[in-house]
Amino acid sequence: MVKICCIGAGYVGGPSMAVMALKCPSIEVAVVDVSRPRIDAWNSDRLPVLEPGLDAVVRECRGRNLSFSADVDRHVADADIVFVSVNTPTKARGLGAGRAADLAYWESAARVVAEASRPGRSKIVVEKSAVPVRTAEAMERILLAHGGGGGAAFQVLSNPEFFAEGTAVRDLLCPDRVLIGGPDTDAGRAAARALRDVYANWVPEDRIVATDLCSAEISKLTANALLAQRVSSVNAISALCEAIGADVSDVARAVGGDGRVGGAFLNAGVGFGGPNLQKDVLQLAYACECHGLAEAAEYWRQVVAVNEYQKGRFVRRVVASMFGTVAGKKVAVLGFAFKEGVADSRESPAADVCRGLLGDRAHVSVYDPAVGEKQIRRDTAAPAAKERQVRVARDAYEAAEGAHGLCVLTEWDEFRTLDYRRIFDGMRRPAFVFDSRGVVDVGKLREIGFVVYSVGKPLDPWLKGLPAGA
Repeated sequence: MVKICCIGAGYVGGPSMAVMALKCPSIEVAVVDVSRPRIDAWNSDRLPVLEPGLDAVVRECRGRNLSFSADVDRHVADADIVFVSVNTPTKARGLGAGRAADLAYWESAARVVAEASRPGRSKIVVEKSAVPVRTAEAMERILLAHGGGGGAAFQVLSNPEFFAEGTAVRDLLCPDRVLIGGPDTDAGRAAARALRDVYANWVPEDRIVATDLCSAEISKLTANALLAQRVSSVNAISALCEAIGADVSDVARAVGGDGRVGGAFLNAGVGFGGPNLQKDVLQLAYACECHGLAEAAEYWRQVVAVNEYQKGRFVRRVVASMFGTVAGKKVAVLGFAFKEGVADSRESPAADVCRGLLGDRAHVSVYDPAVGEKQIRRDTAAPAAKERQVRVARDAYEAAEGAHGLCVLTEWDEFRTLDYRRIFDGMRRPAFVFDSRGVVDVGKLREIGFVVYSVGKPLDPWLKGLPAGA
């Protein structure tokens, strides 16, 4: 029996290993983490990751060939294949701050693998985290510098994950491709074949792509950078659509119908969020910068700059529409997760919008069906003086009661079917709706009496002639 261990029980490690255990019943899979509360959550009835279908997968495999443990050293020592799936956030300080990846957790995991491995036993170590180019080579150096755990032999591979939060289980069960990068040596090719054999239990052979290490590492960053580029592109067009009276949805549909372009990631909004897109774009820009490619680095930085512009533009539109100030006014915020179907608010545009409104002294009432109050308060970072400015509501109606304006910031399905007449009756006049995700029926809400702003749509007559920003 092959034994697999994954270091890191987060958004990538947990779901990917659960599906691997489901599809490979003859393989023993252990997910380990130094965080005991996180491991306890994976062993409970309330998983730490909200993903459709994940509960059923974990319940079927846990206790059979899937385990979650805080005993990191034991499971690493026993494993034939070790996946490293730890957080690689953007550095907050030091060289490359704001651009480069912080590899502290990754390096710690590499040292754990080296120290826990038994003498004379070979082991395949697989990068699962999104990492800068040549990180696999650095990991190999760490393993060798530790003497290979007293004689253990290691082969390092890159196997980046491409699933999207909210559809992780579906994406993992039926992936577009599985990418395996390895060294061009006999031992490296043998290790890649061993990992390929694991995936071959459920992934068609033509979807398992083999590359060299560097190509695999940069492919993950490039994929996310290109997706982010598309979002920033359509958001830049949304600003022009508003200025000239065009509808960005019509533009996206017309452009997306071109087979050379395609329609994915062409929905205008308040900006992209989540833990990966911005981080990976900045890493790609930093890699260009480190290799003296200043123009290429600036190009990718502008993808992020346009994203920041779109979030700021939305806040300015809210403030300008409400007579140039939201000070003392209640603004309801529907949606705080960075996308529908997840409880993840990392890098959520909603948090930036809330902070912008709070900075103009608004009173913000937030409702999200998945993100908890503790996380909302942490992400809005309201100091003691602003604590009373942030309220977390139990539902959309409570959030909107007595509000001057309502912002829709996540495209949860329940926001499409709300009783907006009831909401209108409970709001102050004039009642404003600011739709950042194309969720509401603009025509119906205007018939009810709302002043409606929807990103990239022709402006409400009320707003024509008003400045686009305060």
